[in-house]
Formats: sequence, C-alpha cells, structure tokens
Amino acid sequence: MSPHPSRPAPLSRRDMFRLAGAAAAMPVLSACAGAPTTQSSAAPGTFTVYWNAGHDYQAYRKVIAEFEQANKVKVNLQKYQWPDLRTRLLADFASGTVPDLVEEPGGWVQEFAISGNARSLQDFVDRDGAAMGFPSDWQPITVERNSYQGKVYGVQLHLTCNTLLYNKGMLRDAGLEVPTTWEEFLDAARALTKDGVYGAALNQDYTYVHPWLVQAGVTPYNRETGAIMEPRADAIAAMQFQADLIHKHKAAPVPVSSTVYSGPQKLFAAKRAAMIFTGPWDLDPITKTAPDLELGIAAPLKNKVHATQAAGVSMFVPAKAARPELSWDFIKRITALEVEQAATKETGMLMPRVSWTKLPEVQSHEQIKVFADALPIAKDSTQEVRLTGQLGRWDEQLKLMYQQVIIQNEPAAEALEAFTKAAEGFLK
Repeated sequence: MSPHPSRPAPLSRRDMFRLAGAAAAMPVLSACAGAPTTQSSAAPGTFTVYWNAGHDYQAYRKVIAEFEQANKVKVNLQKYQWPDLRTRLLADFASGTVPDLVEEPGGWVQEFAISGNARSLQDFVDRDGAAMGFPSDWQPITVERNSYQGKVYGVQLHLTCNTLLYNKGMLRDAGLEVPTTWEEFLDAARALTKDGVYGAALNQDYTYVHPWLVQAGVTPYNRETGAIMEPRADAIAAMQFQADLIHKHKAAPVPVSSTVYSGPQKLFAAKRAAMIFTGPWDLDPITKTAPDLELGIAAPLKNKVHATQAAGVSMFVPAKAARPELSWDFIKRITALEVEQAATKETGMLMPRVSWTKLPEVQSHEQIKVFADALPIAKDSTQEVRLTGQLGRWDEQLKLMYQQVIIQNEPAAEALEAFTKAAEGFLK
C-alpha cells in the first residue's frame, strides 16, 4: 500500500508493502567518498544519512548540494535496502554510534520512539512548524503515525496507497464497467476469467490484506478494549471473500508463496490477469514490460467502507545524533513543496502534503491523480499494534493466517480464531 518503490517510477516497496522480502544489498556510498562510517567515526564536517536505495532522486541530490553549501558539511548518503538498513541501524543503536538522519519504511518511528532510540522533534515543530506548514499541510494520518505520547518523532517523506489497476482493453472487450464495489469486482473477475486469463490476481504478500480489512470496516486491534479483528464477522467475510475468489470461483490463481511481492504485477503485465490491487510502485515495471497495455487505475473499492491502506516512508533523528539542528534543517529542506513537486515530476512519487495534491501537474495527471485522490481515505491498520511494541509478533501471526486462508484455503473463521488467540497471548 511503496510505496512504496518510488515509482510510477520505481517507488520501492520500498514503502510499506515491500518491507518483507526486499532484495538484499550492500550499502552504497553516494554523496561522499570513502568507507561507510557512523556518526562517531565520521569526519567533523560529515553529515551521515541512511537512505533507501530506490529513493536516490536527482531532486534530492539538489537538496543535498544546497544543504552542504549552507551548512559547510559533506553529506555521506549511505543507501540500503530496508532489511539491511534495519540490521545496520539496530547495530548502531547497540553501539551508540548513530547516523544524523534515517529514512524508514513506515512503522519504525513509533517503534524507536517507544524504545528511546528516536529523538522527539516536538521542540523543532513548535518553533518552525507554522512556517513550514507542519503539521497543518500534511495528511493527518502521516502525523498520527509518526507521533508518540503527543509528541512528533518523525516527518513523512512519501505517502502512497493501494488501489485497483485494470486492463482497459479486456474490460472494454467484455462490455464491463470498472468495478467500484466488492460485488462488482467479483462479477467482473468471473466474467473476465477465460482463455488462459484470470480476472484478477491476489498477492502472496500478507500486507496486501490490509485494504480488504479496512474496506470491510474491521479494526485490527483496539488498545482501549483489547478487541482483535472486530467486527469478527466482517473480518471473516473479508478473508473468505479473497479465498473464494481463488478457490471457489477460480477467478484468480493461487498465489505462489515466495519472498517477493511482484507476482500479480508480472501476471498483469503478461496480460494473464485483468485486474490487480497494488500501488504506484508497480506502475514503472508494468509500463516498461508491457508498453502496449492499456493501463487503467481506479479508485479503491468500497465494501462497508470506502478506504484503502496507507503506505510510505518517513524520516527520524536517532536519539544520540550529535547535531539534531542540522538533521532538522535537512528534513525541512527535503520536504518543501517545491522539492515534492520536483520529485513527483522526476519519478511519479506520491507525497504527504495536502497542497501537493492540489498542484496542477498532479490534478492533470491521469494516473497520479487517482492515487492522490485516494490519500485522504487511506488508513494505517497497524498503528495501534505498533504502540504496544509487538508489531513483529503480530506480523508473524498475520502472515501465517493469511497464507492459511488465501493459499491453503483453510476456513477463514478457524484461521482467524487461531490468530486471535495467539495475538491475545502476546498483546497482554
């Protein structure tokens, strides 16, 4: 819902939906020569940033150059895939040698605020927030997911979401309208399944379950009441709907269990699936692989609720960073509206500012506008779990439940019951 990968050009999933299974990669030094260094061993004039390998945009390089000149420092931009970045970061926290600034895939800010490894930015927000439009010009969800106990610990850099991609030609040839509800989607998927082509393809990546749950009106976890996956009947119905699409109606293939999320995208580009659910991170590979495909992008489906899952990356400052004023200056510069505008023009990346959604180039872009219009209805399904510090165990159980229902076709009611019992154990 990378989110990313920055994409319509390569958004990296790099935003939230691709955290699991990202390809391993060694850190690459970019803005400064030499071996990778941490804060404590960096030269006095070096400013160290941990960044996602897919987000090294020219628009950001320009910001880095201006930042270097203004502050008389050299930026040491160390680029990682998410799993490697996390491994490096945890080691840094243990040793006490930390970078000046970190980009994260969504969810880490509150985790590290709870553990004491992220610095509160509230003092900077109180001083500079009004002038930079924060938080008033950021989509509200982006502020909520980067705050802890009433204080801001991170600032959203990209905001993406998950919606429906469809093959215009296939729907047109079948005489079908673009579906807007679950029922219409099922009817279309069944009608489009023929001649070796599936009407739809679902993802093996368990994080793709979140849009279905929010559209069903399900609250994954309520910290006040302790309720898990309620209303339960709606959670069961959401899971069973997906399973039945595959196993009962045969309108989608059984997802292949793997560590990558690109299966549906590849089927769609090969014109073997007419519809998929994904985010802007899949646009670039689809258009490059199948330039003749008539790509359509539609608003998120509606069931009980018209909603989708929010994704996207943020930035935070480690608690032991020696120069938080410099870190904050970097954050202010790279989140300016004109920088968002340049990055979108360069890569198609979606942004968190409300004013970004109103830019002429966003409103006039057929593809980007659909995603931008969906951002206000995007929800964060894991925030309440994150605030318990148990997201890792929750995700393990959610992945197991998702695979049992979607891939193995186990009854949704039984799988959800087992999931709830396991979650009750560690959430208490």
